[in-house]
Amino acid sequence: MSATAPGPGSDLAPGAPADEPLLRIVDVHKWFAETHVLRGIDLVVNAGEIVALIGPSGSGKSTLLRCINHLEERDAGTVHIDGRLVGFEMQRGVLYRQRERALARERQRMGMVFQHFNLFAHMTAAQNVAYGQYRVLRRSRAEARRTAAELLDRVGLGDKLDAYPAQLSGGQQQRVAIARSLALDPALLLFDEPTSALDAELVGEVLAVIRDLAEQGMTMVIVTHEISFAREVADVVAFMADGRIVERGTAAAVIDSPSHPRTIGFLRRINSA
Repeated sequence: MSATAPGPGSDLAPGAPADEPLLRIVDVHKWFAETHVLRGIDLVVNAGEIVALIGPSGSGKSTLLRCINHLEERDAGTVHIDGRLVGFEMQRGVLYRQRERALARERQRMGMVFQHFNLFAHMTAAQNVAYGQYRVLRRSRAEARRTAAELLDRVGLGDKLDAYPAQLSGGQQQRVAIARSLALDPALLLFDEPTSALDAELVGEVLAVIRDLAEQGMTMVIVTHEISFAREVADVVAFMADGRIVERGTAAAVIDSPSHPRTIGFLRRINSA
């Protein structure tokens, strides 16, 4: 089934040039019925870079993440990973929606960590981390189990391999979810408010894992309300309001010395709270 062209740059050939960013978003729009949720988003993320998206609720941050990995189909604009168009493909000069198998291959390069963990309740921590490996990567179950054990140890849960989600705290469940995303060897990790569902005393253990990933050079886009954490780990902070990125720059520039009135007002409210 052919699709309306989602915007400029959609005919980029597979295989990125050496200077192509890992993630390139051009003029992305998204509507839900009559509501224009994303209004022309442009964003570039280079390999090894960490971008924090901040802003008020309803500004489109989570929708942007879901459009990046095509959990939500964008209505206009393009998303490229390593120069490859996500969600659509060009055939004989006509743009088509990507077939599910091809889309799954692209999504494999983008790990997604959600607010509410989304673990399989009937599977242990190790089984949750192993599942995608043998279903998507076709690894043997023994290899998937070994990798799951290594990754759970990496996020501080080496002693919880056989625990079920109901036996784990919220922070531990989120760390299992991070290990599950890492198990597919993604080039990019997307975090959608990874600490918003946690009690305050559990936030630190999840942020410590993300901080460790940052130190190891993982490319990440993080939607967060943890402003001090964004200041600490992000190379770029983008402030979103009303479906647009209204200010972006270094953490010091955007968080400590914002210039846009919307950013100034938002941070003033956060600081006063």
